[in-house]
Amino acid sequence: MHMHRLEKLWLAIGFSMLVVFLAVVGVGAFAMGQQPPTGHHHRIDPDQVEKTPPFDKPGLEQIGDKEYNAYMIAYAFGYKQEKMEVPVGSTVHFQVTSKDVVHGFEIPGTNVNLMVVPGEVNHLSYTFDKPGEYLILCNEYCGTGHEFMATTIIVS
Repeated sequence: MHMHRLEKLWLAIGFSMLVVFLAVVGVGAFAMGQQPPTGHHHRIDPDQVEKTPPFDKPGLEQIGDKEYNAYMIAYAFGYKQEKMEVPVGSTVHFQVTSKDVVHGFEIPGTNVNLMVVPGEVNHLSYTFDKPGEYLILCNEYCGTGHEFMATTIIVS
């Protein structure tokens, strides 16, 4: 089979671009030690979630003026703390974990969106500037009752 000189040139250019791309990814991943962020990485035993503080008493804890910690457990097919109420302008620091399967944690209309993995404690803060009733939904399919998995935050 005879290949034209320009075909060989384009094949060489394509192959060399592939090698450069793989080299850049390899150096970035292995030599430079890139890895997922570890700033708030916190693990607990998923079988002991309900016995591990602060998840042994899930709920809302006021830690300052209009500042709250919300300790929540996602389970099949709901959340512990079921309803929470905070004043307008409050900052809520969510700390969410699961004891059974992967769940989602989303508040539509906000930037609150977490994947809740068993044994992982996920942290996220949000300031509620507008009054209303905010729905918390599971956006990761977690079983046959998934569509009923919701709770609310009332901001007044």
